[in-house]
Amino acid sequence: MSFGRKMLQQALKVSGRSSSPLLRCVERWVDSLGSRQAEGSRVRTLEEMPGPSALSFVWDLFAKRGLSRLHELQLEGRKRYGPMWKASFGPILTVHVAEPELIEQVLRQEGQHPMRSDLSSWKDYRHLRGHGYGLLTAEGEEWQSVRSLLGKHMLRPKAVEAYDGTLNAVVTDLIAKLRLRRQQQPSGVVTDISGEFYRFGLEGISSVLFESRIGCLEPVIPVETERFIQSINTMFVMTLLTMAMPAWLHRLFPKPWDSFCQCWDYMFQFAKGHIDQRLKEEAEKIARGEEVQGRYLTYFLSRAGIPMKSVYSNVTELLLAGVDTISSTLSWSLYELSRHPEVQNLLRAEVLKVLGDRRVPTAADVAAMPLMKAVVKEIHRLYPVIPANARVITDRSIKVGGYLIPKNTLITLCHYATSRDPAQFSEPNAFVPQRWLSRDEGNHPYASVPFGVGKRSCIGRRIAELELYLALSRILIHFDVKPDPQGGVINPMTRTLLVPESEINLQFIER
Repeated sequence: MSFGRKMLQQALKVSGRSSSPLLRCVERWVDSLGSRQAEGSRVRTLEEMPGPSALSFVWDLFAKRGLSRLHELQLEGRKRYGPMWKASFGPILTVHVAEPELIEQVLRQEGQHPMRSDLSSWKDYRHLRGHGYGLLTAEGEEWQSVRSLLGKHMLRPKAVEAYDGTLNAVVTDLIAKLRLRRQQQPSGVVTDISGEFYRFGLEGISSVLFESRIGCLEPVIPVETERFIQSINTMFVMTLLTMAMPAWLHRLFPKPWDSFCQCWDYMFQFAKGHIDQRLKEEAEKIARGEEVQGRYLTYFLSRAGIPMKSVYSNVTELLLAGVDTISSTLSWSLYELSRHPEVQNLLRAEVLKVLGDRRVPTAADVAAMPLMKAVVKEIHRLYPVIPANARVITDRSIKVGGYLIPKNTLITLCHYATSRDPAQFSEPNAFVPQRWLSRDEGNHPYASVPFGVGKRSCIGRRIAELELYLALSRILIHFDVKPDPQGGVINPMTRTLLVPESEINLQFIER
């Protein structure tokens, strides 16, 4: 383009008729074009990036919408300021990126040991109590060593397939629990399915971590298990508040921080109790001369020479990380399938065709269920469990979208905004799983990345997906799922993670 502009300028000079009003107009246009191109190629600074004032952002966040609408602020920010903007959240300055190409630019520059985000309040708690860091909080070599170890047992397809028997046993209990719940209501409505699936998710990840059950799907749930679930819920709510508050405010308004710490105290206590019990059982077997084997993840961690402080932290973080993914995705899947019976019928037919005379699917069966995978992908697009991820590049400044982002700047990757962008997806707010079956759709690979990308992607993705596929298959075999006749539209809200803003109630009709 600059070569063409120079040629045009030279031709005007050679013509000798630059005094013509028309030619002078053309010359000014050529000069202005060159200026715009030079401006476009210039690397801009963070000070030049658009965004709301601190006061305006606080007003939007708290007075108009509240923390529960953070995902909607992504859409509004992109509409107001374009694909990149900056905003201050308490003491933290954040650069928001809401375009797939720009998200890709960030992730391709994250380096060998990418840092997801500071999670300052999580780290402050661990420092205060003397706990170790887990996969969600560790950085650098410490993170890399644990990631490499767990990746062998959580990311390799063959290793994950070995858990299908364990997870199917948990799904069997879930089916029995749903049947019991629907029998308690003449209408067959099961209320608050998210809560039921939350307990199912915790039971599933516990069976993988401990190779033992903790009673989440029993008719009467153990008190300590119910308290653990409540601690996770409260901790995620308090995370947003504690990260938005400068440390000195904790002394003036101690309740959020105290509640946050109490939740973590119980979660660590709960995980430690189960770990110690399993290790005690192993020690007793060894003392009796019995052979000790195990497929559960605590076994692999404890045998790898990792300090017990790190084992406790990693298991605690894996427990809470695996629960919301299952609960949210399964709840939204059945919610949308109940409202789209034609898709539900097609999916059920796919499952029955693959299984034939069998009633219990295996991990190998899922490969022949493209619509099942498409449904889960579409749910993750519409309701990403993590509506925004983050990165902090600590070793150097990087260039993104023509801006120079200084090192140690928090960069928020706005996944909710990109996954509902009409430029990326036709009918972006509609449930259309068939879009993932068409090769013509041509979506940008970074437009919907619910589990993240690269080294910092969700390490539990394959296990979580397997648990979802097995549960959805068997629920549809046993039940027709219909909307609650008294219910309405349910919208998502942010609670650090994206969750339903009100109870999802559904009819489960025995087949």
